[in-house]
Formats: sequence, structure tokens, C-alpha cells
Amino acid sequence: MPNKTLVCSFVDKTNQGELNNQEIKSILASQDVGEHLFPKALDAANVGVVITDNRLPDNPIIYCNSAFQKLSGYSRAEIMGRNCRFLQREDRNQEERHRIAEAIREGKHLVTEIRNYNKDGMLFYNELYLSPVKNETGVVTHFIGIQNDVTRRRQVELDLQFQRQEAEERLEQRTLALRESEEYMQSIVQTIRESLVVLDKDYNVLSVNNFFLNTFKVTINETKGFNLYELGNGQWNIPHLRRLMEEILPSNNPVLNYEVDHEFPHIGRKLMLLNAHRVELEGEYKDRILLAIEDITERRSIEQRKDDFLTIASHELRTPLTTIQGYTQILSRSLPAGSPERVRSLVGKLSGAVDRLNQLLSELLDMSKIQSGYIQLHKDRVPFDELVAGVAESMQTASPGHNIILEGSSDADVYADESHLVQVISNLIGNAIKYAPDEQRIEIRISRVGDFVKLSVKDYGLGISPADQKHIFERFFRVDKIQKDFPGMGIGLYICEQVIKNHGGTLWVESDLGKGSIFSFTLPVYAEGKEAGHE
Repeated sequence: MPNKTLVCSFVDKTNQGELNNQEIKSILASQDVGEHLFPKALDAANVGVVITDNRLPDNPIIYCNSAFQKLSGYSRAEIMGRNCRFLQREDRNQEERHRIAEAIREGKHLVTEIRNYNKDGMLFYNELYLSPVKNETGVVTHFIGIQNDVTRRRQVELDLQFQRQEAEERLEQRTLALRESEEYMQSIVQTIRESLVVLDKDYNVLSVNNFFLNTFKVTINETKGFNLYELGNGQWNIPHLRRLMEEILPSNNPVLNYEVDHEFPHIGRKLMLLNAHRVELEGEYKDRILLAIEDITERRSIEQRKDDFLTIASHELRTPLTTIQGYTQILSRSLPAGSPERVRSLVGKLSGAVDRLNQLLSELLDMSKIQSGYIQLHKDRVPFDELVAGVAESMQTASPGHNIILEGSSDADVYADESHLVQVISNLIGNAIKYAPDEQRIEIRISRVGDFVKLSVKDYGLGISPADQKHIFERFFRVDKIQKDFPGMGIGLYICEQVIKNHGGTLWVESDLGKGSIFSFTLPVYAEGKEAGHE
């Protein structure tokens, strides 16, 4: 087993102040373990540990232990390469953020508490011990952050304070308020046009709304008092769903967007979307679960028909477009030497329009392949730095009005489909050029973060609002304010994210309105003897 004393020693030293590389080695030596056991020991700790590289721009995370992944809800692939501030999401006005930035800037030790949000958007309070790691010359090379979830403690403190101030009033009004709240909730349940079920801690049905009864064509006598997994023909008795439902009350983890495709009694085959949450009443959680069930059969059918139409249309248009492209090339080559400049200009514009249409059709076909699960990736070992440099050089030649600056290196290979990776990088650089027409500088940075490579494309253009950032990778999404000035279909970033995801990486955006955007992605470094991205 990993040496728990080693972890305690490491955490104690971190809490006391600065660490340097020699002290870390001393800790290892004093515990009589090799350096190869150090990550295992950290993974055995019940506190989150992250290490950031202060030598790289934006101080990215290069190591995180299992406890930090569990604390944040993000996987290791989604964490590596990011700055820790991504845990604060839109909650950017915290004073603690400035204190952390100052400590990093000055290379100082810091102990503070900050509000963070996990992957599901749930708030948690984080007690952070931040310590710099210095080399032999005193230069800060890394920072180590010890993370403790103190949410329960903070909640207890707030509850005690509130109870001391409002104890008498709450005792007098509690019964009336509870009754009114329950009646109000019941009225909402009955009027919502979505099937709602209230369950007790044993998953027995306490109540259902009329929409549920009408949707599944059952009576209240066939529903109320029965166990959820006994309803109908056992349509909800799915092992994976049961495991998720069992986590709701003890951990307050909701069930989100769980799909059930089933042949239901009375109504036939339907696709149902399930969302379940622990019931909260008067600011307190109850041992009850609210289950919402939405029939998405028709919606999914419409989406499928739309995808089928786009696929068929793209294929059917490709044949005449290829013919037009061929004739355009013949026309361009056949122009006499003395042809008027206007004629040459029109032929050039025609050729450009045909190329643009061909690109749009290719994107539509890629999207339809992704949606249907038929996208094929032909992966091989690819030198990452050379690939990025080649794409950057090509984009610079095509856009002489912009100054594309490439910095950093990873000195690593990736296991990837080269053509799809080129498509992603070209799209990100092309967007930076497109949405920053008045700013000439485009910055591309390559770095290595742990066993991942990271690429960031930074522009100084329009920027993206926090609300739009939540949807920027959805297909067909277009920001309203730029729709008129910058035409497009809104599928480029969707394709990019899906390609990166299929390579075992993560794509994300950081942006402020009016200040530009940074699109970054990580990919696993090529691992000899196994596919990259799979443990």
C-alpha cells in the first residue's frame, strides 16, 4: 500500500509554507520510498492535490490526484492544461481570486477559502493551501495546491448563525409555511405539462401528476403506493438507472438526461428522458425524490429526419457540385491571355464560391457521420509540433493581413488522425482570423502538460459572453450579435469538439466580451504499445 505517512508529511510541509525541490526529495528520502511511489501516495490521500507549472503561460495544471477529480467532478483529461480558475466559472468577483493571483505573482504561500463549482454546476467551498516550489536558485517553478471540501462546515456555520437569529420566528411560522409550501409545490406539479413522480426514500410512489397518468394511460390506483421499479412492465427496472437513483439521497447527485427506450404498456415504444433530484423544501433537503419524465420520441424523430435530410442533400449536391467545380477549373485554364480583367475577376469569384460550397458540404457530411456514429478515424503516430507548424504556415500564407505567431513546443507525438487534426487546428485559427478582422495578431502556443499536449489559439477580437460560451460547441449554434456580419452554419466548433473528444482530449474556450478569446485543447501524448487516451 502507498505510504500514508509520506502523504501526511508532504501535506504538513505544504501547509507550513514554501517547498523547494530539495525538500521534496528529502521528504521522499525520509520516508524510505522511491520517487515512483510518490504519485501513488498522493493518489491515496483524501485531500485534493494539484501541481501547476509556473514556467508555462497561465500556470496550467500538470498533475492532479484522484481526490481532486472526485472533488471537482471532472476527469483527468478535462483538468490537465487548464488554469485552476475554471472552477470558479462565472463567479469571478471573489476577493479570494485576487489574493490567489497576488500570491502566485509574488511566489508566496497562501491559505484561503474560495467558492468553486463542480462539473454539474454545484457550489462547494474549497479550503486551499497554496505553496510555491522553488529551484536551487530561488525561482518559483511550480505551485502545489492542497484542496479540502469544507462545504459542510460552512453550511453548518451559516445554519447556526441563522438559527440563532431566527429561532423564535421559525418556531412560530414553521407549520404554516410548510403547509403553504407543500400546497404550492403540489399545484405546480399538477399544472406542469411533464410527467412528474414524487418518491420516498425506498422509491415508492407518493404522488404523481395528472400528466403522468394521461401519458402512460394508468390510474392513480395503479401507481400510488407502488414501487417505481414495479410500475408497468418493469420499464424503470434498469440496473444502471437503479444505481444512479440510489446515489441521489446520500450524495445529492441528480440523475440528468437519462434516456429510456422501451416498449411501454398501452402506449407502445417510446423514448423517455429522465431527470431526478432530491426534493428541497424551505432550504432543507427531504428524503424524497422528484422524478421528471419527458417523452422525446417525436423530437428525436424530427432530429433524425433532419439529419437524414442533411446527409442525403449533401450527397446529392456533391455530384453536380463536382461537375461545376471541374467546368470552373477548365474555364479558368481556358481564358485567353488577353481576357478582360473583369472576366478574370468573375471567374475567380466563381471558383471561390464553388470552393466555399464544397467546404460547407464537407462539414455537413462530417456532422452527419458524427451524429450517426459512422465517423472513421485513421490514427497513427503524428509529430504534434510539426503538424501545428505546418498548419500555421499554410494559414499565414492564405491570410497575409494577419500576423500568426507560433510559440512553445511539446517535443511529443500524438496518436491521431492527421487529416481530422489538421481540420480542427485550421478551424480554430480560421475562426480567430474571421472574428478578429481589425486585430492582426493571432497567437498560437504549444506546451506539454503532464502526459498531454496542449494547443491554445488566442485572438484579440469580439469575445464571447459567458451565456454564449455554454452553447458555443452545440451544432447550429450561432451568436446572435455576429450572425449578420459573419455568415456560417454553426457546425465548425461542434465538429472540432467531437473530433478532439474522439481522440481522448478536451476542447474548451475562455473569453471576455471585447477582449478576445482563447480556444484550447489537450490530447494524450503517444504511448508506445497502447492506444493513446486509454488507461
